[in-house]
Amino acid sequence: MVVVALLVGSAFAMILNETIMSVALPALMADLQIGASTAQWLTSGFLLTMAVVIPTTGYLLQRFPPRSIYLAAMSLFTTGILIAALAPGFGVLLVGRVVQATGTAVMVPLLITTVMRLVPADRRGRTMGTITIVIAVAPAIGPTVSGLILGALGWRWMFWIVLPIAAIALAIGAARLRIPADTRRVPLDVASALISAVAFSGLLYGFSSIGEALRGEARITPWIPIVIGAIALVVFVARQLRLQADNRALLDLRPFSHRPFVVALILVIISMMALFGALILLPLYLQGVLGATTLATGLALLPGGLVMGLLGPVVGRLFDRFGARPLVVPGAVVLCVALWLFTTLGAESQLWMIIAFHVVLTIGLSLMFTPLMTDALGSLPGELYSHGSAIVTTLQQVAGAAGTALFITVMTVGSADPTGAIDAAGTHTAFLVAAVISIVVVGLSFLVARPSSATEPTPAPATSAAS
Repeated sequence: MVVVALLVGSAFAMILNETIMSVALPALMADLQIGASTAQWLTSGFLLTMAVVIPTTGYLLQRFPPRSIYLAAMSLFTTGILIAALAPGFGVLLVGRVVQATGTAVMVPLLITTVMRLVPADRRGRTMGTITIVIAVAPAIGPTVSGLILGALGWRWMFWIVLPIAAIALAIGAARLRIPADTRRVPLDVASALISAVAFSGLLYGFSSIGEALRGEARITPWIPIVIGAIALVVFVARQLRLQADNRALLDLRPFSHRPFVVALILVIISMMALFGALILLPLYLQGVLGATTLATGLALLPGGLVMGLLGPVVGRLFDRFGARPLVVPGAVVLCVALWLFTTLGAESQLWMIIAFHVVLTIGLSLMFTPLMTDALGSLPGELYSHGSAIVTTLQQVAGAAGTALFITVMTVGSADPTGAIDAAGTHTAFLVAAVISIVVVGLSFLVARPSSATEPTPAPATSAAS
């Protein structure tokens, strides 16, 4: 369908920008004359904005037609790309990243909700397999794209190349996008929106500042925003539980009453922590320990990203046939094996080993992401699709930030250098912690419902989309 293809393509370009800056930070630091603690906010600020905006998407998808949401999201993203490409300094570049993230935050829940509404239950797996390319592969190949561009062009070209793609998608959407959906005038609880902003921004800011604190560069103690965010999150949850009785909640929490959703969500969160941890640790290890160039770093991560992209639709078809558990359990085992293989890396390791281990890691994640996402949302009634997708996407962002903070912190603490510089000892410690966590993932994977006991919800009624 043109609708799904357009949404997938648009979301891919948007999510790619989430991690495209990771390899570019050294070049940006030199060109803009900023420190590492400042430059990292080009990624952390993106995640922070995503976490603040995404909780409101449950309301937006009920209140406004999908076409209007798509056009608004793509307009914001395109504007943000242009601002970043023209940015004269760090401040304007950060503004551009925030505007990009505002559009990106709305697109993924829109994509997932549209698929759940329009695609029949027996074909959701293969369609969600395609969406896996957006959710998992785009961030995985972000460093590769960044490395290739920086190897030949300046950092501004990371935005100039994406700009015409975003503009074309916006034009096609304006001309062709027609998604039938019932909207209703649900009230916007402004207090909930403000509380959620404090909760998720506090948690993400705190997690992202832990690495700075260990280097003595943090402006405030990271535990202050983490505690404030945690308290605000408790208040937010209590308020939503009270409001959802009258269908007035900003983010309906009833999906948590469905056991398959909760089990799948926990596994998705831990898997995203592993993915983002690897995306952060591997470039640092390759450049800081092995002395690889940005181009070599990008190329080393490319095979894993391609494997994940190729496996997405295949795993989706297998899910349609066999269900989630026969894929998630072996996927968790492969993930565990890959992370333990990473613990064998040292200062003299060969590049082919890193590439091979990364491919194994992406195979394990591929076997998990599509079945878990489809199983989580497929267990919900139709009226909760938008809220379920908002919950999943929000917690993915928090998990990504938490995973990044966790592994950077462990790497800094485990470093043999008193200054906490990147070395083989620090990266080994970080990979060891990730490997231990993966054992928990294997145990939790057995809680995924067996296919014979899973119940398939009745798809929400929808008329045919443009194709």
